[in-house]
Amino acid sequence: MVEKKEFQNNEEIAWCPGCGNFSIHATLQGALADLDLEPHQVVISSGIGQAAKMPHYLKINGFNGLHGRALPVGTALAAVRKDLKVIVESGDGDIYGEGGNHFLHAFRRNPDLALFVHNNQVYGLTKGQASPTSELGMKTGVQVKGVSNLPLNPLLVALAGGASFVARSFAGDRKHLQEMMKEAIQHKGFAFLDILQPCVTFNKINTFKWYKDRVYYLEEDHEKGNWEQAVRRAQEWGDRIPLGIFFRQERNVFAGDFPELSREEVFDPRERIYCWPEVLENFK
Repeated sequence: MVEKKEFQNNEEIAWCPGCGNFSIHATLQGALADLDLEPHQVVISSGIGQAAKMPHYLKINGFNGLHGRALPVGTALAAVRKDLKVIVESGDGDIYGEGGNHFLHAFRRNPDLALFVHNNQVYGLTKGQASPTSELGMKTGVQVKGVSNLPLNPLLVALAGGASFVARSFAGDRKHLQEMMKEAIQHKGFAFLDILQPCVTFNKINTFKWYKDRVYYLEEDHEKGNWEQAVRRAQEWGDRIPLGIFFRQERNVFAGDFPELSREEVFDPRERIYCWPEVLENFK
């Protein structure tokens, strides 16, 4: 049985004290241990930002890409390394802002990976300017008169784009978050999990208390296969914010229609590469 401590490393964590990322960091370890996954069986692709530092702080396979470019790397990994569980992990600025184009097309491709977005409604690494999900009227060091752009609804975008798994959780409820992470990792296809993650330094509006006063859980009889119902629930925001799996659907994953990417690969210890059986014949 895998234990959480197997994912721990000795890197100094640079997040602010009280940051919601600490909760996500600990919960992810618990989710991977519950699924009996070992560190070498998992890879995390991330971009740039505080949330994107996650692979730095875990004993795990990791890749840091350019700002907003975590999903292309994750998609490629999911296509060619079927022996790995692929997680893409970054913040709302990195995924919904700089990476918004990749976010849209990942729904269509349906790669077999889990996307965890740390949504703190602000840019935490670059000192607190508004992100795509910042509340209307929120004042920052850049938006001194308040945010004038309507906030992006990432769940609604995901549902409209054809995502096969759409869910939301909250960093202040580790038990629920751990279950949502496990569901997303086990989903066959593109699993999108938006995680409400308070930024204690730059976002004084959407605090832990603000969320705790508003979040509630989708009912047990919520029809996860009902797209129209999911769209209606995804539009709830403000005094009441639903958490849980909004929508889930099974369909062909990216690479499934490409025979070259569907063949079983064999690890060749002599060359330390993965390749197809017929290629190995050339080495004999």
